[in-house]
Amino acid sequence: MTKAIILSLEQTEAAGLFTIIFEGETRSEFVKFVKKFKDDAVRKEELRIILNQIDTMLIKGVEERRFRPEGKINDGVMALPVYKTGLRLYCLRMSNSVLIVGNGGVKSTKKYEEDVDLNGYVINLQKLDSLLKADIKTGSVRIEKTKILGVDNKEYDI
Repeated sequence: MTKAIILSLEQTEAAGLFTIIFEGETRSEFVKFVKKFKDDAVRKEELRIILNQIDTMLIKGVEERRFRPEGKINDGVMALPVYKTGLRLYCLRMSNSVLIVGNGGVKSTKKYEEDVDLNGYVINLQKLDSLLKADIKTGSVRIEKTKILGVDNKEYDI
């Protein structure tokens, strides 16, 4: 297990954008994703589309229709974009106004489980989702409007 914390990336009236950073890392999972593809001649346009979708959500809210479900039935793991492309950004859609973005990559297999990296990104988000739901159930973490309250300086074993 590795410890991770949740970081706030941006807050607007419509949405709060968060990511995770693992202990010992200097970059968050979302920053790693962007850096992987920002100079990739083939994937640069797909990355721009994903980033534009996130910008739109910061204005309009985290609408479920913008995602495709990727994890298991009971978790909140979703992927951007919703149309057919090889690039995926895995996220936790916590509410209509809170999104936790993780990492992702090029999906070249039929199922994400068949790709070691993609499967790892999804498993990390599934574990975080489970831990957050448990904390929400006990009341130690709350989602209020565009914020996740109670996660400041809290480490999660993922």
